[in-house]
Amino acid sequence: MKSMTGYGYAEYQDEKIHLILEVKSYNNRYLDIIINQPVFLNPLEADIRKYINDRAERGRIEVYLRMRELEEDIVFHLDRSAAKTYSDALKELSQIAGINEKLELSHLLSFDGMLKAEKKRDIEEYKKKVFPLLEEAFKQWDDSRIKEGQETYNDISSSLDVIYGAVDLFEEKASEMEENIKTNIKTRFNEVLGDEVAEQRILAETAVLLVKYSINEEIVRLKGHLDSFKTSALSGDAVGKKLDFICQEINREINTIGSKSVIIEINQKVVDVKDSLENIREQLRNVE
Repeated sequence: MKSMTGYGYAEYQDEKIHLILEVKSYNNRYLDIIINQPVFLNPLEADIRKYINDRAERGRIEVYLRMRELEEDIVFHLDRSAAKTYSDALKELSQIAGINEKLELSHLLSFDGMLKAEKKRDIEEYKKKVFPLLEEAFKQWDDSRIKEGQETYNDISSSLDVIYGAVDLFEEKASEMEENIKTNIKTRFNEVLGDEVAEQRILAETAVLLVKYSINEEIVRLKGHLDSFKTSALSGDAVGKKLDFICQEINREINTIGSKSVIIEINQKVVDVKDSLENIREQLRNVE
């Protein structure tokens, strides 16, 4: 069992760059991936998104990648056509104006776009540094989810203990319910027909009511659901949705038992189980 809430952090620095990568996740019904990174690293987004998709089932997962360049590789591009055009124009202007001044480099540099600086960036080189960082941060993130998931399971276990205790009482009282049905049927027949009632008829009517009001089948299914819940919760898979469905099935059996029961102790335990189920489902909202 893993929580949907987690956090991971990793950092890298060499003589050229300083990288920081954070992973944060929150509750969400579906998988929602948010990636924040420098624009020039956008070509890495598809690979980062696939990496996350392969490791998460649901939750809002936010990845923050920050980078500071400590040493920049810059390439300058000279616009040769513009340089010649500006140079010819300045020479012609000096002749027209009658200004006998030598053409300096500073004159040409005053025009925009003469020299263009471009940072030299190799995406594949960045990828080699980013993805080990991503793996490190995700390992921390996953460990934090496992730890919180274990804490959640410990809380759920106390509620499961209440339900298991209720099942023990249901089994204990099930035979009492059957005896009550048999006794009530016999009493009613004797009140109406006295000694004339046939024993075979009493048994037939008792059998009909036992089929209608017996809780043995519900107890068997309830125990099966509880075992399935425990096995799934300890599997380590993404089981949040499955466990919530099992809780619905448990609730269905409990409702049936409550509707059939005329024994106060059973009815009280039904209320306790419903309260415990609500606590479990509340906890499951944070389980992947």
